[in-house]
Amino acid sequence: MIRMPRQLRIQYEGALYHVMSRGDRGRPIFLDDVDRQDFLKTLAEACQKTAFFVHAYCLMRNHFHLVLETPRPNLVAGMRWLLSAYTIRLNCRHKLHGHVFAGRYKALVVDGSGEGYLRTACDYVHLNPARAGLLESGARLLEFPWSSFGCYLAAPKHRPAWLRVDRLLGEHGIGGDTAAGREEFERRMERRRRDEGDPRQWQGMRRGWYLGGEAFKNQLLERLQGALGPNHSGALRRQQEEQNAEAILAQERTRLGWSEADLRRRAPRDADKLALARRLRRETSLTLEHLARRLGMGHRNTLRNLFYQADKTTQRR
Repeated sequence: MIRMPRQLRIQYEGALYHVMSRGDRGRPIFLDDVDRQDFLKTLAEACQKTAFFVHAYCLMRNHFHLVLETPRPNLVAGMRWLLSAYTIRLNCRHKLHGHVFAGRYKALVVDGSGEGYLRTACDYVHLNPARAGLLESGARLLEFPWSSFGCYLAAPKHRPAWLRVDRLLGEHGIGGDTAAGREEFERRMERRRRDEGDPRQWQGMRRGWYLGGEAFKNQLLERLQGALGPNHSGALRRQQEEQNAEAILAQERTRLGWSEADLRRRAPRDADKLALARRLRRETSLTLEHLARRLGMGHRNTLRNLFYQADKTTQRR
């Protein structure tokens, strides 16, 4: 049996996620509008149980998108309840049985530092109906009824209590949840829709395990120290190993009094440099190719030969 890499599940207080789940074998998860209403009711219950906030949602035919905030570190428990409760209710209503959702849901961790990553995630969700061709030419985004975009344009008293709008409006540079602010938000989103041309702008949403800057990635990797197993994504484990290697490098450079430039200038046969390479080889799982490139020691075969020659010298002593 082929075992697929497990998707990341990282939980902490105040985390933000773009969550997406598809129907089993690509089948619909909403058979009619009553199902969509039931899903939103179930989502409201999940938020009440878990203290989740939703920043954006969009219900498509065979999948859904959520941008969630978890004041408590309980994404897994909350999503388990949401998906299982909706599955039971859908099957009961339509006299069906079996799985509704396909495997594990995707949960992309989003940088909430205010640098625009939450805006990217929410804009991606709100523009999804337009990208999917569900709006006629000239129709407003507002006319798709099954996303939170319309709620953003409504007065606060007409929104669900679990939908939080202030952070997204703030990242759009809109100072307040006022009628003027809501009009400006629609103008900005319609302009974004018209200018959406280059699909590469969404690559961060569709690939990888986080959406954010390098500092955010490093913070997440620190949280994951010791938590990754062999079934987790190879790319994720490699990134954590690279972070471990950088910590060792920083420690050794401090001990030796080297700058980064000193490290790069020293010859591959330098005894201290070779000892550093050995430590990295011993304490991380990084490849010889990666170590040779990072330390400025030529090709992987060069580093392999240096290790071999050093071993022979040691054995003769």
